[in-house]
Amino acid sequence: MSDSRTHTVEKIGGTSMSRSRDLLDSLFLNGGKDPYGRVFVVSAYGGITNLLLEHKKSGEPGVYALFSNAENDHGWSDALNRVADAMRQAHREVLDHNADIQEADDFVRDRLEGARSCLIDLQRLCSYGHFRLSEHMGLIRELLSGLGESHSAQVTTLLLRRHGVDARCVDLSGWRDDAEVSLDERIDRGFADIDLSSELPIVTGYAQCAEGLMNRYDRGYSEVTFANIAARTGASEAIIHKEFHLSSADPKLVGMDNVRKLGRTNYDVADQLSNMGMEAIHPSAAKTLRQAGIPLRVTNAFEPEDPGTLIDECPAETPAVEIVTGLDVFALQVYEPDMVGVKGYDATILESLTRHGLRIVAKTSNANTITHYVDASMKSVRRVERDLAQAYASADITTRSLAVVSAIGRDISGLGALSRGLEALAAEGIEPVAVAQGPRNVDIQFVLPREVTDLAIRALHSALVEDAGTAPAARKDEKPAAAQPQLAA
Repeated sequence: MSDSRTHTVEKIGGTSMSRSRDLLDSLFLNGGKDPYGRVFVVSAYGGITNLLLEHKKSGEPGVYALFSNAENDHGWSDALNRVADAMRQAHREVLDHNADIQEADDFVRDRLEGARSCLIDLQRLCSYGHFRLSEHMGLIRELLSGLGESHSAQVTTLLLRRHGVDARCVDLSGWRDDAEVSLDERIDRGFADIDLSSELPIVTGYAQCAEGLMNRYDRGYSEVTFANIAARTGASEAIIHKEFHLSSADPKLVGMDNVRKLGRTNYDVADQLSNMGMEAIHPSAAKTLRQAGIPLRVTNAFEPEDPGTLIDECPAETPAVEIVTGLDVFALQVYEPDMVGVKGYDATILESLTRHGLRIVAKTSNANTITHYVDASMKSVRRVERDLAQAYASADITTRSLAVVSAIGRDISGLGALSRGLEALAAEGIEPVAVAQGPRNVDIQFVLPREVTDLAIRALHSALVEDAGTAPAARKDEKPAAAQPQLAA
């Protein structure tokens, strides 16, 4: 690949991909300007990955989930037929030339029938006692994941070529490739002979590699691929095109007139957003970009004239709360009077949380009580409860459905944000279950009953973002927010 050091690497999500026709002139064709000097990393069309694996939110089984629990091939095979129908429908909404539609149809047929043959052969092989289907399911998940991105990359390439752009489909999915290579090697091979000054690469968000992207990152794999391409090719900037701006709160909660586009923030804030389940970018992808010194821009794909929000390493010029967001959690509390002065309790709790895959959002503790606020299902929380009940027979272990509402900013020192936030909640009759502010002054976490989450977000956003101009100026002799006490649950 020619090394221009001026190109950008840009990612488009599945929902936006489904509206590719709307983005053709403004984004892909660059509004009539030079379309080259860019790399597009594409996700599968909206809903396709859910059909291939399982629905991300509802858990409704797709091909993968049905195959993993199949007593016969009817369920998963029928699901694969539904994927084919959905893919054909998706590219018919993007392409309008019969030759392109036919080529896309052929592509879908080749890939999905190839995948069907693979699954049938594996099912037959595992009917023999020496082979276990469970040992191959990780690879099957990888294979199925790549089908959606390969399809969207191929279709986008056809669309752009029809409109006079020298687009090249860079399929990193490893289809029928028997070589086992690292992610870096896969990217290097894909870009080996590309001239970015005269070609527009359309790259699959999934990359087959020895590390196993699905195993390590699950549904966040496309952003990891995107970040590694940016780092590996020396991009000047990484850009994620979404259907909305990165804003100070959900406009549906606080109102379009009250919400503010961030405009500028840093990777520290992006990490806090990831912790709250509101990912501007996958934390592993952010780490890759940060280490490579590449800034990230998050834009609204349908407002091409707006520069969006730039995320880099720069600190804030002035302290401010930039965003307020909430997340439903379970509070797993372990109370043990004999805990005082004894080591090992927390290590045992953490081991169980890790083993059952519970993600810790926040934590409070005192002399005899440890509480973890976790983003998990009730089923997995109950498993941890059983483990801890066996380990600490005399402990009082309780679980409670709560929410964490967080006020986040690059620097929130000197604003009196904690006291102002508590006053705003009190004015709405909301009493927090717990509050925590760390010494780094990047976030405050209010733990609240779930039923008041939306009300709390509106109140905190009004007090800390909308009314920020009325915040008391920090005095020179004012103690930093780090000196404020942490209130345990």
